[in-house]
Amino acid sequence: MSKSRQERKNIILELMNNEFYVPMKEKELAVMLQVEPEDRPVLSEILGELLLEQKIEISKRGKYQILDPKNVKTEGLITGTFISNSRGFGFVEVDGREDDLFIPEQYTGNAFHLDIVQVQLLPGSRGKRTEAKVVNVLERGMGEIVGTYQKSNRSFGFVVPDNTKLDSDIYVRVEDSIGAVDGHKVVVEITNYGDKNKSPEGKITEILGHINDPGVDIISIVKGFGINSEFPEKVMNQAARVKDAIIEADTYGREDLRDTVMVTIDGEDAKDLDDAVSLSMDGDNYVLGVHIADVSNYVQENSALDHEALDRGTSVYLVDRVIPMLPHRLSNGICSLNAGEDRLALSCIMTIDPKGKTLDYRIVESVIRVNHRLSYTSVNKMITLGDEGERAKYADVADMLDKMLELSLIIRSQRKKRGSIDFDFEESKIILDENGKPVDIKPYERNAATRLIEDFMLMANETVASHFYWLEVPFVYRTHDTPDPEKIQKLASFINNYGYHIHVGKDEIHPKEMQKLLCEIEGTQIEDMIARVALRSMKQAKYTTECTGHFGLACQYYCHFTSPIRRYPDLQIHRIIKDQIRGRLKKEKIAHYGKILDNVADHSSKMERRADEAERETNKLKKAQYMESRIGEEYDGIVSGVTEWGIYVELPNTVEGMVHVSKLPGDYYVYDENTYEMKGTRHGRSYELGQPVRIRVASVDTFLRTIDFDIVEEDSE
Repeated sequence: MSKSRQERKNIILELMNNEFYVPMKEKELAVMLQVEPEDRPVLSEILGELLLEQKIEISKRGKYQILDPKNVKTEGLITGTFISNSRGFGFVEVDGREDDLFIPEQYTGNAFHLDIVQVQLLPGSRGKRTEAKVVNVLERGMGEIVGTYQKSNRSFGFVVPDNTKLDSDIYVRVEDSIGAVDGHKVVVEITNYGDKNKSPEGKITEILGHINDPGVDIISIVKGFGINSEFPEKVMNQAARVKDAIIEADTYGREDLRDTVMVTIDGEDAKDLDDAVSLSMDGDNYVLGVHIADVSNYVQENSALDHEALDRGTSVYLVDRVIPMLPHRLSNGICSLNAGEDRLALSCIMTIDPKGKTLDYRIVESVIRVNHRLSYTSVNKMITLGDEGERAKYADVADMLDKMLELSLIIRSQRKKRGSIDFDFEESKIILDENGKPVDIKPYERNAATRLIEDFMLMANETVASHFYWLEVPFVYRTHDTPDPEKIQKLASFINNYGYHIHVGKDEIHPKEMQKLLCEIEGTQIEDMIARVALRSMKQAKYTTECTGHFGLACQYYCHFTSPIRRYPDLQIHRIIKDQIRGRLKKEKIAHYGKILDNVADHSSKMERRADEAERETNKLKKAQYMESRIGEEYDGIVSGVTEWGIYVELPNTVEGMVHVSKLPGDYYVYDENTYEMKGTRHGRSYELGQPVRIRVASVDTFLRTIDFDIVEEDSE
């Protein structure tokens, strides 16, 4: 029997689906299918798998037939996403369930990484996690895998997956290898998912390049996450038909703000400029304008452009490239608020008093013309350093920028009073040469200009969210739920070791308590460490159609309105805003949005997490490559993580590596989850978060993207 396992399953199912098929016992099936005696154990296995997958059933008389839908057993089963582990076991993530289900190796069944599965809880589960077994595979989660091709002999080879969660290589026949050679990074389509006794099988569909070719490492990560770097032809053709400039007809019905002085403030290398700001005074009150590119004018609902944007969910910002949500013709062209060019926008114009309270606001469709494209560096020079040369260069807006700083400080002060939490972690920028090799890692610091834009965007987002909440119409909010009480109690116990305290109510904590803690630790040696532990105790922000508030910002109403070029929820919100402005938000429209927005919110949240993970993985890879040439060098760092298998140490350049527990001084170590300490007995030492240590770079694994350190022991006197 040379056919693949899946092909054999299909033959059996086709036979049983035939109207002339009469239920048969296994021996009868073997005769009917002409299965050789030596292959009958395989037939037995396949029938067992089909039973497990609930494709077929067996009668009381032991005869096999197609499963009657009425007999599908779902009672007591839980549906979730299977997450495999290279050591054979797995986990199942279940929506709405705080902890994953643990799947022991013998109960993973035929499940593959990211499959949608049904599981049954195992009785008498012990340990930290509830245990379960996979009963049904409802939907395959991975159709393609990225990896490195290794040719075994003339007739076949294997693809070693880049994804370390996968516990098996993919078998590829030479006729399905499309000419791949050893060391090629490839995309392989899975044709048979295999089982415990047999490797998955596949055929190579694309060769990305050799493992040592410049840029192939990043492309492989992008492909591995299922992120499309190219746009379909239909989408590109639609983008090509969009005009390069607005015409007078586009401005009809819009508020003409082309005479309003406004600027964009972004990073030096930014190309998709989707927000501009303006400021004037009305007596003692500030009139702040936040003007956002009207992308919805060019991306019509249900168009090819729209379907592609929704599918992507967000632009992806990687260490060496940006993979945009929209084609460059739009994102860097007509939708980008380029200085000196007329552009269509949605403007949120707010009147704010000297205490930071919004007295009035308008949300309007507008036509604008940006006066200057400014950078964070340039603006910071003007408003913080008082650089005369820079102020002279932009004399027409310098005074407005001063007033913007004034308002920014007022807005931030008001946010602080209500308890808004500001995690100010040091970020890094990885510098690459022309071949994609990392040559430096520099800290990226926030300054007054970056905070100013952040303050104004937050203000507009809150204003828009509040407006539509009170209209009681379908909308997409950005929500951040209150932290889990158990995690907060754990945080409280941890910081108590360092002399800090937070007040925890009966069921929850107020964000002001978290903010007070961050203020207390500011400037201390353990600031970064405690802030990271505090962040880990909080939940992840997400998109929802229910306005449940934003814990981190300590506000009741919040949405994403300000970046429609790079985030789909913002684009979706713009359509709702325009329908409301134009009086089109009638019964049918409300029903339409009510029907689609849950999916938009859920999918956008998932795509955001995927983009974040891809960004983290590319950064980890480049940091590992950077440290590869520094093996043997010594650095000072701080303990950034403590686990039962060792400690993590972070260097000043944000590179993080691990010291394995076997290399720590001492006879044995005990990891305390409440104090985050790892204690050893021989030298009476303990390692805890924030502790300064000196390390030596021991080894680097660029495939796993890991860095190992050794502790450099001080000379004993």
